Amino acid sequence: MPDFPKIENLPKESQDHLAAMVARLLEQMEAAGGSLSFAQYMEEALYAPGLGYYTAGLHKFGASGDFVTAPEISPLFGQCLAKQISEVLRELGTGEVLEVGAGSGALAVDLLKTLETLETPPNRYLILEVSADLRARQYETISTQLPTWIDRVVWISNLPESGWEGVIVANELLDAMPVHCFEWTGKDLLERRVTWEKGEFTWVTQPLSGELAEPLGRWHREYGEGLEAGYSSEIGLVARAWVSTIAKLIGRGAMFLFDYGYPGREYYHPLRNTGTLACHYRHHRHYDPLIIPGLQDITSHVDFTAMAKAAVGLEISGYTTQAHFLLACGICDLSTEPLNPEAQWALSNQIRLLTFPQEMGELFKVLALTRGLCGDLMGFRLRNLRDRL
Repeated sequence: MPDFPKIENLPKESQDHLAAMVARLLEQMEAAGGSLSFAQYMEEALYAPGLGYYTAGLHKFGASGDFVTAPEISPLFGQCLAKQISEVLRELGTGEVLEVGAGSGALAVDLLKTLETLETPPNRYLILEVSADLRARQYETISTQLPTWIDRVVWISNLPESGWEGVIVANELLDAMPVHCFEWTGKDLLERRVTWEKGEFTWVTQPLSGELAEPLGRWHREYGEGLEAGYSSEIGLVARAWVSTIAKLIGRGAMFLFDYGYPGREYYHPLRNTGTLACHYRHHRHYDPLIIPGLQDITSHVDFTAMAKAAVGLEISGYTTQAHFLLACGICDLSTEPLNPEAQWALSNQIRLLTFPQEMGELFKVLALTRGLCGDLMGFRLRNLRDRL
């Protein structure tokens, strides 16, 4: 068992899990000639069958997990989003909702309850989920809290066929897609890869592969001027490819992408010179993705400019902060019933966490990509920042 001095007193079960994941990574590293791209490392650490963070049955969401997402903070998030989805479904006259990466299932419950109240229920609610453990948890959540809907919730393994009509929702999905890492030496761009030395994973650099040469060459022409030697960051080729694929399948409808991130110019600002990689373990945020692979979440912020460019054929209908989206959808007006002081405080705290700048309100953004819709979308009528992309 390799020694990871930065993480002490791991439970025996976690130590065994870590040992198995390290063995898998070392085997792949040897087969690849001694190192892995960070995208390969991140893919394995998060999604390796039975061992990856999202596939191994670890408890991830909520107070007992590693992080809390907006739907776990408050049903208000889903209720606001449902109002926006309802507007789209009314215009379409029919359609389905597809949630990609449905977490605990909490968002699905909140959306379906509200859409039913708004008299715009979807024909079906589709969930695309790679984790068998999370599928089981989602089924339990939905069947317990919304049993009348369980027969119209369908878990799928592949994206729908081209020409699909409806609304696609992805909340905190893109940040968990593998990214490639790179470094600017002041003269050349190098790929940052992962290798194994002296009993631990470590970084190593090498010239760009053919896969990275073209996109990073384009990146440097657009963002590289004035960068100092030692600047490092990441590029999300997997997320770009995913958005491009989604763009081709939507016949009429909309896609809403919620995540933390920036427009390209802000993402690659000279002062953001160490990139955006971050990890979450037991509600502790840190910045070393090379320790405890398989036991911690690894994320990268989203370059929303790149996502918008990847959506060829779709209209960029809106881009704004989570706060402005929720406020435009009436988050402050959703609770009209009299509340006791304790309940009122809890509700106010939920709104604070979702909308205040120092919480999720400013860092989290929402990008709306559409085809075949008319008029402005509700969630972007208060403030639309798409000109910043």
